[in-house]
Amino acid sequence: MSAKTIVITGTASGFGYLGVRRFAEAGWNVVATVRKKADLDRHAGLDNVHTFLLDVDDEEACLAFGELALSRFGRLDALINNAGYFQSGPLEASTMDQVHRQFQTNVFGLIALNKAVVPIFREQRSGVVVNVSSISADAGFPYASVYEASKAAVAALSEGLHAELAEFGVQVKALHPGSMETGIFGKADRAENVPEDYLASWDAFTSLNLVRSDPALTAEVMYRMVTDGDTRKVHYYSGPDAEAIPRVKQLLGQDWYFEELSARNRGAATPLWNALMPSPGSGSGGSSSTSG
Repeated sequence: MSAKTIVITGTASGFGYLGVRRFAEAGWNVVATVRKKADLDRHAGLDNVHTFLLDVDDEEACLAFGELALSRFGRLDALINNAGYFQSGPLEASTMDQVHRQFQTNVFGLIALNKAVVPIFREQRSGVVVNVSSISADAGFPYASVYEASKAAVAALSEGLHAELAEFGVQVKALHPGSMETGIFGKADRAENVPEDYLASWDAFTSLNLVRSDPALTAEVMYRMVTDGDTRKVHYYSGPDAEAIPRVKQLLGQDWYFEELSARNRGAATPLWNALMPSPGSGSGGSSSTSG
């Protein structure tokens, strides 16, 4: 039997780039997508990796991509929907165009790619879809409300599809990375003309999040999500901060959790918060996953 094949989107950098290497080294055929022509040679030298141009904002191209990937290797076993970006800043200062673009990339393009592979996976009675969400969808951080809303939509979509497709042997899972040392923050679509009232708090919050984890942790969790065969688990977390947040929220309850989080966001974290919450970059991270 030929090697298994996976599609990974958004592979020019970050999780996608590392994910391509993790699967290729494990002997998988990889269909890697990039948005820019300049990145088509990003995976040069990896014989079992074929790189294609795909702008996930192009829904028609996304809808046709499953059959394209299938034709390249003769089989399709998994999809990791990794492509996305970060829109930051107070909602008040974010334009509606920014909001629509955030959802177009992070949600609607992702949905189109799910639709592209689901018929293939349903007919063959197997397949794994990993949709990349974010720990921010659980955490409730400020100055990223639009991004968080898009990633919460991804998580909810994954839950619904997990239940919808289980009878066909298709697994759908959501990945929630914590704060990782990738280029996502440097390439953020920042709100402009921000009222001065927000600036000091925004800067202070940003300064609290300078320590970040190794993104290789997330690539390893991606690999485990596709290969562990766990048909019950929906949500996986990568990085010590991401793994801790759902547990801390469950331990404290919603109200107490947000009280503690609000204090931390003001730079006044309590001893309780510091005792319960590891910072990104601490510990091994990614060694376990949390279902929910």
